[in-house]
Amino acid sequence: MQARGQTALFGGSMVCNCGFHAVKSPQAPQSVASDLSTGAAAQPSFLRSPLSVSMFTKSRFGGSQSASVKPNIVARKTPSPAPPPSSVRTSSPAPSPSSVRTPSPAHPPSSLRTPSTASVRTPSPAVSTSLEVATDGTGEIHLAATGATASVWLPGELSKSIPVQDQRWISNTLFHSGKLRPDLKLWYEPPVPALIYHQTPTPDRFFTHRLMVWMPYRLWRVRVFCPACGKQLTGAGIHRRARKVLDIDRYYLMVTETLRCSVCFLTTLSTSQTVRDQLDLPHQNLFRLILTCKYACDIRVIRMLRERTLGNSPTRLVKQLKENHGEEWLTRLAHYLGECADFVDRPSLFPVVCQEPPEPIEIPTSRWLLSVYGRDILSRMDHIKASITSTFGSILKMDSTKKITKKLSGHGKGTALWVTSLGNEVGQILTSVLTVQEGPGLDHMVSGVMERYRQAAVPPPVLLYVDCGCCKSEGPSKLQTRFGEWPDLHIRLDIWHFMRRMAIGCTTDAHPLYPTFMGSLSACIFEWDAGDLTLLRQAKRAQLRQEGVPSITDLVVDTKISKMELSLYCRRKTRGEETTISLIDRLLQELGGARGRDLMGVPLLDQVRMEHLWRVQKHHVKCIQDVPGVQLYTEVGSTTKGGVVLTRYRCARGSTSLESFHCHLNRFIPGTSANALNFQLYLLEGLNRWNQDRGTAAVTSKPSSLLTYSGGVAHCVNTNSLKVFGRAFVPTFTPPAKYTDMSS
Repeated sequence: MQARGQTALFGGSMVCNCGFHAVKSPQAPQSVASDLSTGAAAQPSFLRSPLSVSMFTKSRFGGSQSASVKPNIVARKTPSPAPPPSSVRTSSPAPSPSSVRTPSPAHPPSSLRTPSTASVRTPSPAVSTSLEVATDGTGEIHLAATGATASVWLPGELSKSIPVQDQRWISNTLFHSGKLRPDLKLWYEPPVPALIYHQTPTPDRFFTHRLMVWMPYRLWRVRVFCPACGKQLTGAGIHRRARKVLDIDRYYLMVTETLRCSVCFLTTLSTSQTVRDQLDLPHQNLFRLILTCKYACDIRVIRMLRERTLGNSPTRLVKQLKENHGEEWLTRLAHYLGECADFVDRPSLFPVVCQEPPEPIEIPTSRWLLSVYGRDILSRMDHIKASITSTFGSILKMDSTKKITKKLSGHGKGTALWVTSLGNEVGQILTSVLTVQEGPGLDHMVSGVMERYRQAAVPPPVLLYVDCGCCKSEGPSKLQTRFGEWPDLHIRLDIWHFMRRMAIGCTTDAHPLYPTFMGSLSACIFEWDAGDLTLLRQAKRAQLRQEGVPSITDLVVDTKISKMELSLYCRRKTRGEETTISLIDRLLQELGGARGRDLMGVPLLDQVRMEHLWRVQKHHVKCIQDVPGVQLYTEVGSTTKGGVVLTRYRCARGSTSLESFHCHLNRFIPGTSANALNFQLYLLEGLNRWNQDRGTAAVTSKPSSLLTYSGGVAHCVNTNSLKVFGRAFVPTFTPPAKYTDMSS
């Protein structure tokens, strides 16, 4: 038995359901009492209720709850001399959405009880329904569903930042009975549309988004400490805001957790940099987002901006993202409208009404993408600076340019006029600085480079190629004074710059004899290695013989050898100071006469100008000669031609590699202008990628198919693979040394 006054779990009075302890209600419901107020004894009726439209209309909800939302119940009245008021009870806390309790025919004094609200109460999220009680002329009770509304439970203001079409499945996925589920995953895929629809489809499943749950404290049970007091942080529930993350072709959602310190009561998010830095690198890389104040961007979008090639600009990337997102949204819209069109074409008693699809989400501007790109570079700044300052070389090259300084804007505009770079024999850049003038502004850069060599205990370089300031008629030059800590350093003038100085003596570079003059001038300075040239001629002769070329003479063989083959398989050396001077004198005498004129009589050389130039540049001939004992060529591989094995060489002479670098340097800065901070960020990122490309090209073995610029990940992989498998999975990677923290 139940004690007096005892209530149920949901506040209602508990009633015995056995049928022997039925309590008569003091007042019948108005809808039922209208039929029982005649006072006459009702006769027992065992007939079915009359048909009505509500028995055949389709419920708004499908599945297992359709019967409970819109029931069709016929309650027969039992014979009784004094019919008591009946009531319907639907507030049972049982799992069933609705229940109707009817008296047994064996017990005449039975009754039906209904609460005042006559509604079904179920735990959220569930489907809540309200039932309406009515009687007809025969005294039979009919129950009909007056409405059904779907309720979704999300904590706090989380529902305001989650799209409507994603709220239901995220609520059912992350929460159970109003609490966060303990078995969470990092990624959740949304429900997909059904293959066959038996009811009018809704746009929810066609436009849902993926979900990322970044909760390292709850997912991996890691220990995270407070950045203020150093005590351990504890979980404080899910954060009230969900982030929309820009991806390649769609947005996806990200939710995180709030962590609280039990000592200083400081709260922080799991997405903060202080929390992510406490994770190991494999778990840090799982967070592939870059956060801003309002938006978030996936790292795959920013990777498309890292390669600073011609035409790769933020504006182009925005157009590409708009195209990707637009096509993906139209594909989903076409699927939804196709399913709806099938229902519209079917015959129906009532018109089919379909819901409007959600609007597509806008793509941020190109300026926002540039700011995210800057944040990405800042997150890798330590590794970038360590990689650049860990670059050394035995043959250095120094050159300057003015092109890139025109992009410097803001407060730094006009503060720098020159960009001077220092490279090594394989084309990598040791340092690159911006100065107001090319001369005294380089003292600090040179001292920083020498300090770097001294701290790393690396032998100093033996050769330096420059475009000016190589020598002086009396005493040491300015460059020799700057590099005073390296007394054995040989400073040489780049041969291409020497030839460009001599070319100023020509009347015009459009003269028909201008290419002949430049080729002859190069032949006066260089000579091919006899052994390499003989081997190449043998290989070319055998190749022509295999191709069936008749009458193979030495002249035919020489004409079939291309300039590319000469530069790849043959080495060159300088002829010496005296030989070079005599050959150039003979060349100038021949082209200064009648042989130096074209068909219209226009001379190639300006005699007065050329005589002055040759008199000034003659003492620089010794600066373009090779240093004895310095190896300028490196073997990079071999090739077989006509059965003859030829060795491929790479030359380290001159500053041509720096000229190529300066052509790409202007592309490192996206757009037409950048402030001082972004200018340095873009420049450092470009230098790092350039050095890794040159280092990969300098490898003599077969290049790896793996291309990555993430040195931290490669170092982590090699460290763990050595422990597990005893070998490095990225053998071409060399971890950088510690950043020297020098201004160079």
